[in-house]
Amino acid sequence: MPENYTLAAFREWTDRSRANLDVDVLDLVQLHCPPTPVYDDDAVFDALDTLVAEGRIAAYGVSVETRAQALKAIARPGVATVQIILNMLRLGPLDEVLPAARAAGVGIIARVPLASGLLSGRYDATTTFPPDDHRTYNRHGEAFDVGETFSGVPYEVGLQAVARLAPLVPPGVSMAAFALRWILDQPGVSVVIPGARTPEQARANAAAADLAPLSPATLEAVRAVYDELIAPIVADRW
Repeated sequence: MPENYTLAAFREWTDRSRANLDVDVLDLVQLHCPPTPVYDDDAVFDALDTLVAEGRIAAYGVSVETRAQALKAIARPGVATVQIILNMLRLGPLDEVLPAARAAGVGIIARVPLASGLLSGRYDATTTFPPDDHRTYNRHGEAFDVGETFSGVPYEVGLQAVARLAPLVPPGVSMAAFALRWILDQPGVSVVIPGARTPEQARANAAAADLAPLSPATLEAVRAVYDELIAPIVADRW
């Protein structure tokens, strides 16, 4: 709720995290997908500036759902980072958000880089997920923003897109690594935060940074798949 975004609450939350982590200063604190009115509330950002001045945090940013929210956050002079969903099924941020962030010196943290696993290439029409997995219970936005689940793309359409993208993957490279390399090739991206359940997955994710940049022709082919299959569904929302 917007009324919970107060200086007193921020102090309480950050002090708890400082104690849990046994550090004096938190390097970066992000508001995670706050309600839309928060972006227009000067008091919220004044409170965050106060935390910096007090030495509780070194910097702050905002994790957003939409491009409009991202642009509002970037316009705030104290915002250091914007975390936004960015992947081969969510190209919307490329056209306006990333250029605005670069111009403002704001870092971009790309989250949901594999579109809830769709871009790992491991799923097909027979794949099922546990009942307590958001890929089961939030496919239509029943619990939270549907854009967080498969990047807002209907599962069947996502599978079609992945089938079109698969031939673009270089020999010897996994679909997941290809998807991560694509994000790293976007100007203005600071870091990608994929999930990992095992040390092996974490190592494989990190290794994507060692792959050669994708060719302009490959980037254009990815855009063509998005424009044809995905943009009509997500472009006006995220």
